[in-house]
Amino acid sequence: MLHLALRMAVHRITALLAVACAVLGGAALITTTGVLAESGLRSQLPPGRLGGADVVVAADQEFHPSGDLPVALPERATVPGRLVERLAALPGVTDAVGDIGFPAALADGRGQAVPAGGDPRTAGHGWSSTKLLADARVTGRAPSGAHEVAVGAGAGPAVGETVEVVANGRPAVSYRVTALVDAPDADGVYFADATAAGLAGRDAGGTGPRAGTVDLVGLRVDEGAGDGAGSGAGERVADAVRAEVAGTGLKVVTGADRGDAVAPGVGSARSLLILLAGSLGGIVLLITGFVVAGALGVTIAGQRRDLALMRAVGATPQQIRRLAAAQSTVVAAVALVPGVAAGYLLAGRFRELLADRGVLPAELPLTVGPLPALATLLLVVAAVQLSARCAAWRTSRMPATEAVAESRSEPRTPSRTRTGAGLLLMLGACALSAVPLLSRTALGASVTSIAGILAAIGLAMAGPALVRSAGEAAVRRLRPGAAAPTWLALANVRAYALRLSGVVSPLAMGVVFVLTYTLTQTTVLAATSDDTRTGTLAQYELTAPALGGLPDGTLAAVREVPGVRAAAAAQATTVMWEYEELGEPAAESAPATILGPDARDVVDLGVTDGGLDRLTGGTVAVSAEAARTRGAGLGERIQLVLGDGARVDARVVAVYDRGLGFGPVVLSRQLAAGHTTTGLDQRALVRTDGTLAAQAGLSALAADRPGLAVAGTAPDAAGADAPPEVWINLALVVVLLGYLLLSIANKLVAATAQRRTEIAALRLVGTTPRQILAMMRREAAVVAAAALAAGLALSAVPLALLGQGFLGRPWPAGPAWLLPAVAATVVATAYLTVELPTRHALRTPPADGLRAA
Repeated sequence: MLHLALRMAVHRITALLAVACAVLGGAALITTTGVLAESGLRSQLPPGRLGGADVVVAADQEFHPSGDLPVALPERATVPGRLVERLAALPGVTDAVGDIGFPAALADGRGQAVPAGGDPRTAGHGWSSTKLLADARVTGRAPSGAHEVAVGAGAGPAVGETVEVVANGRPAVSYRVTALVDAPDADGVYFADATAAGLAGRDAGGTGPRAGTVDLVGLRVDEGAGDGAGSGAGERVADAVRAEVAGTGLKVVTGADRGDAVAPGVGSARSLLILLAGSLGGIVLLITGFVVAGALGVTIAGQRRDLALMRAVGATPQQIRRLAAAQSTVVAAVALVPGVAAGYLLAGRFRELLADRGVLPAELPLTVGPLPALATLLLVVAAVQLSARCAAWRTSRMPATEAVAESRSEPRTPSRTRTGAGLLLMLGACALSAVPLLSRTALGASVTSIAGILAAIGLAMAGPALVRSAGEAAVRRLRPGAAAPTWLALANVRAYALRLSGVVSPLAMGVVFVLTYTLTQTTVLAATSDDTRTGTLAQYELTAPALGGLPDGTLAAVREVPGVRAAAAAQATTVMWEYEELGEPAAESAPATILGPDARDVVDLGVTDGGLDRLTGGTVAVSAEAARTRGAGLGERIQLVLGDGARVDARVVAVYDRGLGFGPVVLSRQLAAGHTTTGLDQRALVRTDGTLAAQAGLSALAADRPGLAVAGTAPDAAGADAPPEVWINLALVVVLLGYLLLSIANKLVAATAQRRTEIAALRLVGTTPRQILAMMRREAAVVAAAALAAGLALSAVPLALLGQGFLGRPWPAGPAWLLPAVAATVVATAYLTVELPTRHALRTPPADGLRAA
């Protein structure tokens, strides 16, 4: 069977190239998705500034939902400071260090803040944290006084110089540099331990929400215990530590797992990779399966005569299907190797894109293993086997004489079962399109592109019947004096509806995919921007990114600027919202804004029930969408897990409409106090009287204080304010569209090349090459027009409902050039992929064309 399959593949190499291209591109996309998913599950961050620690004890920075993957928590959870002494007393431990991180930055001679390196939110440390660095080289002595610091060797100042340091929101203070620290990831500002604890509000006698705590505990073991990465003595120390902290919820990590403890926000990027791979995987599998099945359908349709003759000489139906599957699998195997290799390369480029856009930290590597390749192999081979057997099913089941008779024509009537299933799928897609009307969320909007693709698959199934009906209607209305090429083209449309629908469907899917996927992104972005623009009463915002947060006293100073009517602080965090869904416990990660009662003067959330003036203590405001779907109306109590893992029970005091712009939940400042990494406000929203004097006053204030920056709150019309996810999704559209176009082009070329016999027969009965070219061009025009009409029709309902649900109008938001660009691409693809193979076929003498068939 394999030998026969190879012989058939050699004689049908042109048609099988379409299958090879479809498999190659599909394998690349599936492998890329698999690499992203595996990296999200298994990727390890480098240990960074914990490279010298053999064992690290930290809080569990993951939320563990029932029956689902853990979700990383972005805010630093703390460890009791008294644990340091207990762990230092364990056998084999030479050093136990309670590490803390807090905002710190240097100020240059012009009064401008200069980041000390790394994340300014956690750049400040105690001197003892240098013991956790790997191979640290210290020039100078340890800081001991309240006004002494050490800095990283690359920071600029020399030993003995005086520098200005802004620490944890306090005014800039002069410090003397006593040491330079040279080690991997040693950038930062190192204070005397007592000074650092006081600045961070962590001293045991303090009254702050994090008093008496540390971020983590790093342990060094004696040289005989190894490096904690797997040696026996080192693991015995780690086991002793686990026994000591058992029942506390703390995690003990060694070796490669230490990187997760450096920065919780960085580790949470892995969750994003899993979500991205999950959302991308569904689209990729749908498109890949559709394209591969279509290419195999065209290829096997061109071999119906060969398969029918085999039936005539005694081949069983099962042998026919096995032969078709074996031939297709051979071609797929050849294309899989470069496809998988390209997938790994594409995953690397995609990671670079994510890092450039700030979605992923640059230090998070991809995990390159064999699992994505194995999964791709299984999925692609299964898809090829199934598609090939389905394509050969009809020919294999027919009586031998009927199979031979039908090998030069198509079935007179398309399958009613196939047509009915396709129509039902299109109706189901229309019903699915109503989700944005019921759920004005990003998840609800994502259903639009899925509904469009399902409708396109339904078109592929019902296409032959629809094309035949359209062709018969066109022939009936054809004038008697129509040109011969036009009559021939329409006759082919009617007689070869299956062949024509096989090329119209993938083109229509391309139109549907581009329109629904792109316009979904732009519509959600427009609705979000509209919510934010309408709900933001403040004209300006003050931030201090180089300082890790706004310094203390900023709000009071802003309110004293002439012309300022109101000012309020705001922060952003992430929470896990626990609720019940269909009687089962559920949890969902949600972005949250932290505001106080004074925020009602600078933002208008569109409150429909309650009021922001009640946003004090253990209270929250929720979006109307969340209140409706989760039973969280006014006065109800909801369960949240804050960004550091703390569980809280909060009362709903306001319900608002603008959830897209401001998120599904708003926390009170008191509820979030002590549960963010820095505890500092991230920005101040300022509403003025609109005069230039007020603007100048704010600019002067920002210039007078190190690290402050003032900017307008109006969204950028050029799209620079678009979230990184938008650009990532558009990049995915380009990649998937390139795959679709390449596969469609190869499929059209293969379908046209298989008509050599038809072209040769037409020439032998007197049709001129010019008439044949005219006929094929008219067919290309029919293909392009049908694909555009079908694509627009299938996209219209989902996009109209999306626009109605998100913008209050029955059309989406998006660039005006998109539709003309799509139309031009479809017309060019249809024309070139028909014109070029036809010209090549016309160069072959008619007798040779018939003989080759």
